[in-house]
Amino acid sequence: MRTMQYLIPISVLAATTSLPAFAAEEGHGEGFIGGLAYAFTDPVTFTAFMAFVVFLLIAARMGAFKTILGGLDNRATAISAELEDARNLRERAAEALALAERRQQDADKEAEAMIDQAKADAKLIMAEARKDIADRLMRREALAEARIARAEAEATDQVRRAAADAAISAARRVLSEENGVDQFEAAAREIDRALS
Repeated sequence: MRTMQYLIPISVLAATTSLPAFAAEEGHGEGFIGGLAYAFTDPVTFTAFMAFVVFLLIAARMGAFKTILGGLDNRATAISAELEDARNLRERAAEALALAERRQQDADKEAEAMIDQAKADAKLIMAEARKDIADRLMRREALAEARIARAEAEATDQVRRAAADAAISAARRVLSEENGVDQFEAAAREIDRALS
């Protein structure tokens, strides 16, 4: 900082001493340097320039440049801290995004597994229902067949009883009457009628 305090007055002094030489080379009022040399030859402009130089020297002596540079350093430090915070936030956001994507993939896999399990359960339930219906139909068919067989057996028994009763009554008549051949033929006809 001390070198800065001495550097500004030395540069101003060098500029003021070298300007008349440049002005003499280029001519009065030609170009930038000529115009600047004219400003040094003009008493009002030269006084304003010297007041500005004195102001800069006073400001440098009081530490204005140090304050400005310190403020710039502080601002640079604050900006770098904000950039670091932004970088950290970005990394956290990227990690959170990756975590959310992993959770989404896990949720998708779980949903697919649940759907597959539900399909398998539905197939199993349908197979069991079909088997249950087939078993019920088989039981009902067996029950119906047993009822039909029982009805047939009962009908056959009734026909046999009726035939036996007719034969017995015919035999009794034949035996009770004297006309054996005629009564036998009549009994045979009655048996045929009873059986038909």
